[in-house]
Amino acid sequence: MQKLFVIISFFIYFFYFPLSTLVFGASNFITDYQVTYNVLENALTHVTFNVALTNRSSQYYASSYSIQVGFKNIENVLASDSDGRIIPVVAKSDDGNNIEITFNKKIVGLDKKLSFTISFDTPDIAQKEGVIWDINIPGLAKQIEYEIFNVKVIVPKFLGNPSYIKPDIGKFNGTNLNFTKDDLGESGISISFGEAEIYSFDLAYHLKNSNLFPVKTEIALPPSTNYQDVEITDINPNPQNVIQDIDGNWLAQYILAPSKKMDIKVKGKAKILLRPKKEPLSQELIKEYLKEQPFWQTTNSQIKKLALSLKTPYEIYQYAVNNLTYDFTRVESEKPRVGAKGVLENPTSAVCLEFTDLFVALARAAGIPAREVNGFAYTKNSKERPLSLVKDVLHAWPEYYDFDLESWVMVDPTWGNTTGGVDYFYTLDFDHFAFVIKGISSTYPIPAGGYKISGTNTKDVNVEFANSFDPPNQALSFSENFSKSYFSGTNIQGNILIKNVGPIISSPQVITVASSFLKPNLQKLYFGKIPPQGSLIIPVSFNKPSILTNKSDTIRMSLSGNEISKNIIISPFILNKWTIAGGILFASIITLLSMVIYKTRNLLIFRQKK
Repeated sequence: MQKLFVIISFFIYFFYFPLSTLVFGASNFITDYQVTYNVLENALTHVTFNVALTNRSSQYYASSYSIQVGFKNIENVLASDSDGRIIPVVAKSDDGNNIEITFNKKIVGLDKKLSFTISFDTPDIAQKEGVIWDINIPGLAKQIEYEIFNVKVIVPKFLGNPSYIKPDIGKFNGTNLNFTKDDLGESGISISFGEAEIYSFDLAYHLKNSNLFPVKTEIALPPSTNYQDVEITDINPNPQNVIQDIDGNWLAQYILAPSKKMDIKVKGKAKILLRPKKEPLSQELIKEYLKEQPFWQTTNSQIKKLALSLKTPYEIYQYAVNNLTYDFTRVESEKPRVGAKGVLENPTSAVCLEFTDLFVALARAAGIPAREVNGFAYTKNSKERPLSLVKDVLHAWPEYYDFDLESWVMVDPTWGNTTGGVDYFYTLDFDHFAFVIKGISSTYPIPAGGYKISGTNTKDVNVEFANSFDPPNQALSFSENFSKSYFSGTNIQGNILIKNVGPIISSPQVITVASSFLKPNLQKLYFGKIPPQGSLIIPVSFNKPSILTNKSDTIRMSLSGNEISKNIIISPFILNKWTIAGGILFASIITLLSMVIYKTRNLLIFRQKK
């Protein structure tokens, strides 16, 4: 099944009685709706609209009714009123299907009521992809203006409890969810069942060095974050190293030879969580995430003024949702990013980058740490949930730091705007998969899909649903490069090389270094997370032993229950084997030279006597 997103709009045609040529507005009628979405176990949804039109005067009657539904696929369309069955006329359109009915009877008179029913089946409401069931029903145009507007959603019992309900009505009796007009406002309905979504990904990166000398370059891999766990199953070719930057990005480093191209393939899986994990933020980083950056003009007078009135993340989110207009023409034309200042000057032409830039700039100006996230977002309806980060059609959304939760919290004002008010602030979804995070810089790193060589238009981002995420435990290997011998009276120094040979990021750990003679006898060296295929060099130093020390020792290194050791010899300079060997060599050379000189001198004396 495919995930669906729908827009429903009603067009009601009212005619003056007894003439049938004049069209009047719906203000002449009171409209009540009882809508039922019955989701079946096969993911097909049976939709029923029970509608009642009540005359507000004795001069008008309703002769026909037309619904434009945003479902591409509908079947078994039925209609009826109090006089029996009505044959509906169904016509496909670019936005879905139009259902038109002509009533069997004309209801005339003040407070007279005409009741009718329209029903159909569609696969475009419920879907199961991967391990998550989603039900998405965007709101009706002006539904808050109707006298009564009630919606019932019936779900199969085997789904269990929802992971989230939008809007959050807090009521679920096992199979039924009931929403009123007050619950919905202008919003649609989004319900999800499951604990986490699983994706598999296959990414391509294209690098080119046009210089006459080697260059060091890097690509950004999808990282594990507080919302997602990532497993890198293959990188081909292998990188020199993989490091983690301040924002948490995984950067795979390569050396590119002069005038060479390199195509890199990265495969893996990701597990997307609904609730963020804790991630403490230091005071130094808080300051970094409040700084002005290109496209985040926090010192702009208009942005500063707005930030004074929009003091909370929710108020900033709502401002972006309610004051910007998504410009679908921008996606096709690939116009340049204009930033927060630019979109305030032209709020009717925004794409996801501008929604994000405005949120980040206003948040930072209000003293709230904020960053940008770029990545894959799952959508089946680009009008309801558009993707507008060009290249491989990715998405951009912001996140802010919540000091109470001690965590970064992702929100999506773009989709909050384009879905007509579905909540993407208090609860996001399982559909946002981060490729990169931009906080220290507003322009770097570049997400997968953005590494293309000029003149090519390859498909470099392939993300599919998967059914399992069972990576092996983290695996670290380590080695040492201590020398075999040292001079006494000098520092005993060496390095430990730690490499992550597993597919997942390692947790912060400690390596223990012990010696029975050298001081300190025991050292505990802490190190942070290491991304898959990443490595780290840890320097180790002992105090200077006495200048007369002449002994051997063993340095033992232990990590995660594994141990390696290195035997070393410490000796005074005059007793060191290299010193002795050098002395012997020096004495031999002096002796040899003396013999040569002696023989040469005797030969000269012999010749003089002749």
